[in-house]
Amino acid sequence: MNKISKVLTVIDPTSADQPGLRRASWLAKKTGAELELLVCYYNEYLSGDRLFDSPSLEKARLEIIQNQEKHLEVIAEPLRAEGITVKTSAVWDHPLHEGIVRRAVATNADIVIKDTHHHSAITRALLTNTDWNLIRTCPTRLWLVNPAEIVDPPIFVAAIDPMNQHDKPAALDDEILQLSKMLAARVDGEVHAFHSYDPRIAVATATANAYIPVSLPFDEIELQMHEDHQKRFKEITEFHKIDEDKVHLVAGLTHEELPAIADKVSADVVVMGAVARNRWKRLFIGATAERTLEHLTCDLLIVKPDWFKTPVDLEHYEAA
Repeated sequence: MNKISKVLTVIDPTSADQPGLRRASWLAKKTGAELELLVCYYNEYLSGDRLFDSPSLEKARLEIIQNQEKHLEVIAEPLRAEGITVKTSAVWDHPLHEGIVRRAVATNADIVIKDTHHHSAITRALLTNTDWNLIRTCPTRLWLVNPAEIVDPPIFVAAIDPMNQHDKPAALDDEILQLSKMLAARVDGEVHAFHSYDPRIAVATATANAYIPVSLPFDEIELQMHEDHQKRFKEITEFHKIDEDKVHLVAGLTHEELPAIADKVSADVVVMGAVARNRWKRLFIGATAERTLEHLTCDLLIVKPDWFKTPVDLEHYEAA
């Protein structure tokens, strides 16, 4: 469902700068959503277990969580003064990505917002192991925030695959475009649509099909495949009423072309789906997608298929 009524943002208690919080509060103000600030904390030296836990360790854990809750309340007060409804939660959970998923599911969050880590040498945000695990396991929409500020009007690039390659369900393209349009409408932004295909793969696929003569010149095969991609891409973008000058069909490798288009149009957010081999196997991010994501210089919003079930054990969740 394309609604944003509950936003869960992850606060890093070790950092003074919180780009994810800025993005989450901006989104909450634009959409009227409720904002929850989350600290998911863990210290192995205080964790204890059934054999070695003690009242003193339990007390230490409780004090840490209470201190984190107090810190979150300090952060929340200025936001409440701006008219945002803000809740705060500090939980003792580990590993971090599982704690975030458990809280997101328990609170029925519509979107999870988290910082990525900035690397000044290459002016982009680099995804951490926690980020990748969230991409793979978080059933909620996941917004990974680059430290750069969003400009006005915000530009969303919806990366879709109308040919349904990699066994990606067609409904996911509709979800990506609908979400992009809804967000753009709420924040007075613009939506671009992107699709690329590799001509080398197109030729290999075409020559393997019986209905295309093997003797057909490669340039004609490429043209025929381009027209096929163009037809499907045009159908879905016209259905979703994406302006023709904001539609980008590119022949090339996705990990090269998507970051290039994002830079060209000065994108603030790229919206894309997680890829799955099929509904019985876990979602995965392959080598091509990893290269794509690591070269983006803007925010990344990941959308899952509606049938996706997280592999994270939700039974370990305990309310703060």
